[in-house]
Amino acid sequence: MTPPDRDIVLLLTHSGDHYTVDRVAEELSRRGVRPLRINTDGFPAELELTSALGHEGAEVTLRTASGELRGQDVRSVWLRRLVMPRLDESLDPAFREGCVRESRAALEGFLDGLEAAGCRFVNPLDADLPAQNKPRQLRLAHALGLEVPRTLVTNDAARVRALFEQVNGRMVAKMLTPLTQSMSGGGAFVYTSAIGPEHLEELEGLRYSPMVFQERIDKLRELRVVVVGEHCFVGAIDASRSVAGQVDWRRSRPEEVRWETGSLPAEVSARLVRLVAELGLVYGAADFIVTPEGRHVFLEVNPGGEWGMLEKELGLPIAAALAEALASEGSSL
Repeated sequence: MTPPDRDIVLLLTHSGDHYTVDRVAEELSRRGVRPLRINTDGFPAELELTSALGHEGAEVTLRTASGELRGQDVRSVWLRRLVMPRLDESLDPAFREGCVRESRAALEGFLDGLEAAGCRFVNPLDADLPAQNKPRQLRLAHALGLEVPRTLVTNDAARVRALFEQVNGRMVAKMLTPLTQSMSGGGAFVYTSAIGPEHLEELEGLRYSPMVFQERIDKLRELRVVVVGEHCFVGAIDASRSVAGQVDWRRSRPEEVRWETGSLPAEVSARLVRLVAELGLVYGAADFIVTPEGRHVFLEVNPGGEWGMLEKELGLPIAAALAEALASEGSSL
């Protein structure tokens, strides 16, 4: 059991993040624990973290404008976002790069110290990064009985052309890693794009960066499925309403698409929950295609994927589920 005085939950995010963090903080307060928001871009300029090891053992402390916090006061941590620190742009670039690297290493060491002190994490530190491995996700999903598209991750142009023939020219390309912090697409962003015959002679860029190439699946609906423990919360978009959004719904105009409450067959939901657990995660946001024939095709699961639009537009109680996981007094999540 968690000691009763260990009543602080850290919400790690960045200074531009609001709705989801505020909702989880509200739900935590209702459960009698104290949420403390930490904007990770404020370290090291605005926060002081210390990891210490001596003859008496190890300790970690955090000093904010409101005072000092000891690791033993923290019940759990929501790893909503870890972002690059805000540093003075006038710093010499080489020195600035070193400061960023050292700051990130110190932050990760602090978090590891919290975990060693018995804090629970959503998601666990050692699971989040490996879980982002898209080929691993697809292999596990296939092994668990989920349908997945035919996929290549490659920098071999000949293999891309061969897959194009195998799928009768119905192919899309995407990146392995995201370039944005949110679903709003702020900053650099690369959408999923259809590949046509004209693109097959323009694959020289693969020499510099491999990409993901997949069979294009006919869409009736697209689903965002948020998994928290054993609970699935499903939002759906009607893919037929937008020509521009047929390959990637994020290309649609706002008036063309809207979120609706969706559902998953029980066997698909159970396999997805097991997939998230096998990836070592408590939380994950998965994407599916529902075909005109009613098949559910798994695309990916994002350990830090967005869900605010599902709570805001559909009233799905995702913040409550996350707060319950963070506030729980059990020995594990």
